[in-house]
Amino acid sequence: MVRLVQRSDVGEFRRRYKWLVLFIVGIFLFLASRLFQLQILEGDLHEAEARRNIIGETRLATTRGVIRDAHKKVLASNRPAYNVYVVPISLDREKVWPRIVQLMGLSRDEVKRIEERLDAVKGTKRESHQLLVRVDVDRDIVAALKTVSRELKGLRVRPSPVRAYPYGVLASHAIGYMREVDADTLAARPEAGYRAGDRIGAVGVERRWESYLRGQRGFERYIRKKARRERVEDLQDRYLGGSHREEPRPGRDISLSLDIELVAAAEEAMRGHLAGAVVVLDVRTGRVLAALSKPSFDPNVVSGGKGKKAIVDAFRRYYSDPLKPTLDRTISAAYPPGSTYKPFSALSGLQSGDLTRERRVECRGGFEYGKRYFRCTGVHRQVNLHSAMVQSCNTYFYDLGSRIPIDTLARDGSQFGFGAKTGIGVNPEARGRMPTRAWYSRRYKGAFRGGFTLLAAIGQGATTVNVLQLALAYGALANGGTLYRPQVVRSIETSDGMVVQDFPPRVRRLVEIDRQQLSWLRDSMHGVVEENRGTAFNARIAGVDIAGKTGTAQVTQSAPRGTDQSDIEYFVRSHAWFAGYAPHESPEIAIVVLVEHGGGGGKNAAPVAMKVVKRWQELKDKRLGRLVESEE
Repeated sequence: MVRLVQRSDVGEFRRRYKWLVLFIVGIFLFLASRLFQLQILEGDLHEAEARRNIIGETRLATTRGVIRDAHKKVLASNRPAYNVYVVPISLDREKVWPRIVQLMGLSRDEVKRIEERLDAVKGTKRESHQLLVRVDVDRDIVAALKTVSRELKGLRVRPSPVRAYPYGVLASHAIGYMREVDADTLAARPEAGYRAGDRIGAVGVERRWESYLRGQRGFERYIRKKARRERVEDLQDRYLGGSHREEPRPGRDISLSLDIELVAAAEEAMRGHLAGAVVVLDVRTGRVLAALSKPSFDPNVVSGGKGKKAIVDAFRRYYSDPLKPTLDRTISAAYPPGSTYKPFSALSGLQSGDLTRERRVECRGGFEYGKRYFRCTGVHRQVNLHSAMVQSCNTYFYDLGSRIPIDTLARDGSQFGFGAKTGIGVNPEARGRMPTRAWYSRRYKGAFRGGFTLLAAIGQGATTVNVLQLALAYGALANGGTLYRPQVVRSIETSDGMVVQDFPPRVRRLVEIDRQQLSWLRDSMHGVVEENRGTAFNARIAGVDIAGKTGTAQVTQSAPRGTDQSDIEYFVRSHAWFAGYAPHESPEIAIVVLVEHGGGGGKNAAPVAMKVVKRWQELKDKRLGRLVESEE
């Protein structure tokens, strides 16, 4: 009988065989899971990547919308421009480059700068990239370059539309300018579709209405050459279908309420003054007719029309200028309103019963309150509401401030929009301040003083307003109590002029004003201009029917009484104000003029307002005449 004996190495083989099988099964499971991940879980992603390798896409540029004023004058448009580049790796420095220099008329400095950049990229990856030679090249030069383009290997002439502002610095803060999209914007708004090198609205209407103005790019898709192993028609049917091209959609045009001729009149009237602001608005709608901030900037330069170096140089000048040309003084800065606030103090006193029209106050040059003596602008003797307003007697309003709570002044002032943003939304807006007893208590650690109310009654102390706020408030006085929300955009239109969206006037608040009391105030403001003791009497212009109030807002109390403002350092001089409306009997516009550090309001701000209103009347008559002729 034969006995079968199992060899010892068979068991070892079986154990290894099991591990081998487990290893192979593991590999298959891993491959299967990986295939599941690639084909099922990540299938769409890889299909899209494969499509990108097969399909190329060319972006089709759109056209930015045009901005026009209320009378269809173009304020911002697009003009054709060309930039010239060279590709260093393809450029013949010995033969082609000298000819390019000759045809373009490059200066020695330009040639030296470009040649240094060519040397710097030699032998690097950037040698195959385009290198900018000059932006916005003259059309004659472009024609000359294109004529011999085949002989100029390595040269590239690329179209690059430039935003153009025909009126330059006029209303530039309100209209705005363009800037190149930065990395932060690209990262924060990937859904917006911006690409590196695009330009976007930076301030003003250009920024606020960017989504309407920018338009939408088109595209054209094609099959890449390296993917053409099959017939192009078959690939197009499979991957492109019927959506291989989409035409670009131009941006919407925007019509503003601004009248650029009136802005030009304000600019002309402000000549001789270093800084300030003028706002004119329609008291019947709240639409802004003119908005001037001085000094200003040239949007043609800072929008990139003259190259990046010009932008850097311009902003270096602007930011080092102590007058801050980039600051929009119409809404982004707040100032003490001075005596232009007195009509609102008077109205507050009349409504609360702390003031009557007949009440008389003896003005001997000031008002003693506690241990402090508050100075007046002169010695006015016996004054009532009318004469105090006409002569801008501080003593009369100090007396009012001694009898009325500061919270009442703040409450009534807030009804006219002071201390709150107007909501115009064009540029960052200063809120201004209507100080209350609680505000002063926090500021001075509970030590509220009655003198604060006296200062608030004459628009000094901690009271501040922006120029647009004051214009809207005077508009409410002129129209009987309707406080409008300001508007600078009138309508949005297509490129062929069809109105897509119109913006009707928006009422912010109806302020309850006693008609008799309002009539008293309006008579006194008319007297400021028309009576020989009025603070604006010397600035009046024959035929200009206007009512208003001058103001001289102190910046510091260090100057001795009676000191000539021209003898004081510029930045500590008082601000000059004029706020009013025209015509007096049936108001149509409100106007506010601020001459920053200008001194006396009657001497410096009122003449500016008179000239602007006169020009407004002339433009109105001229346009009315044209309308009548066209109807005939």
